[in-house]
Amino acid sequence: MTSRPRSRPAPGAIAIGLIVAALLLLVVIALVLRIDLVAGIRNAFDSLFPVRAATAQGQEIRNLYDIVFYFAAAIFLLVEGLIVWIVIRDRRKPGDNELPAQTHGNNLAEISWTLIPTVIVAFLFYISWQSLNKVEAVSLKPDLTVKAIAGQFQWQFVYLAEDGVTEAFTQVIPQGPGGGLSAPVGRNVLVLLESPDVIHAFYVPRFLYKRDVVPGQVNRFEFRLNEDEAGQTFGGQCAELCGIGHRTMTFEVNALGGAEFDTWLQEQIDKAPASPGPSGSAPPPAATLALVASGIVFDQATLSAPADEPFAIDLDNRDAGIPHDVAIRNDSGLVFNGQDVTGPGKVVDNVPPLAAGAYTFFCTFHANMTGTLTVQ
Repeated sequence: MTSRPRSRPAPGAIAIGLIVAALLLLVVIALVLRIDLVAGIRNAFDSLFPVRAATAQGQEIRNLYDIVFYFAAAIFLLVEGLIVWIVIRDRRKPGDNELPAQTHGNNLAEISWTLIPTVIVAFLFYISWQSLNKVEAVSLKPDLTVKAIAGQFQWQFVYLAEDGVTEAFTQVIPQGPGGGLSAPVGRNVLVLLESPDVIHAFYVPRFLYKRDVVPGQVNRFEFRLNEDEAGQTFGGQCAELCGIGHRTMTFEVNALGGAEFDTWLQEQIDKAPASPGPSGSAPPPAATLALVASGIVFDQATLSAPADEPFAIDLDNRDAGIPHDVAIRNDSGLVFNGQDVTGPGKVVDNVPPLAAGAYTFFCTFHANMTGTLTVQ
């Protein structure tokens, strides 16, 4: 009695069996370790996409990304699926000792792989152009205009009046309590980007947008924060390597409700320190403090001034082509902001009387230029 030879399972069936076994093993491990597989898969899928957009313009970019991603994913799965299918279908089988029939040229295939990619690229070009126009659009009369000045190595934000020219209030503290760029939700905010020194970049991840800040020209863009983002704070940074202090060029964007923002802005304007007048327009200073800026550092880390009396700061800027100034703040915020001077040059700031205590003096253009002012 002869026994029939046992048939071997097809390689495709073996591969499918191994995949199923591996998936079952993963499920068992997840159950034992109490891992939420559904949440893990969702997080892995979400990681393929950008963060949730906080602005209307950012949502346009996110929509464009989604379309391009799904096109790419479909093409990838189609191509890889066909490769696997062909490998399994046309694998060499027992008894295949001769080459199969060879095909040279296929007009239909050549037309298809030329025409289809052309149509896809043309479609992606069209929707990309549409999204670019929406993101780049600027209102004729924005609800708020802010000038963002990026200098080595600190940001400052100048809020402009309704005419878009007059400076209403300057925020020289880029982040932290009482600092950062505050903007209302649901309104069009125009940002004018200026740099007094080198190329920087304005980048907020939740905006899904980056714009270079180029010296000698004013770049601009507009954003509108979503209504549901009120109360949120977004981190921002310079995204262009701008020097040794690049890592310190961070800032925050505070999203405020419309009425809350209006109240906040008026409070800032009301308590903003008055711009220093020309020398001689104020009472004679009780003391004059000499300060030199050279090599993007102050020559002194500590200064001392009399309490409850006006005094002056004589700033000598020896950095050619680089702007400096002297501002003073305490725990409550900014108390004085001096005149800008581009080196080489000098300026004398008349500081109003300050109460006794410890203050910080700093250059609003360069975060590393700071020191301690003792008023006593």
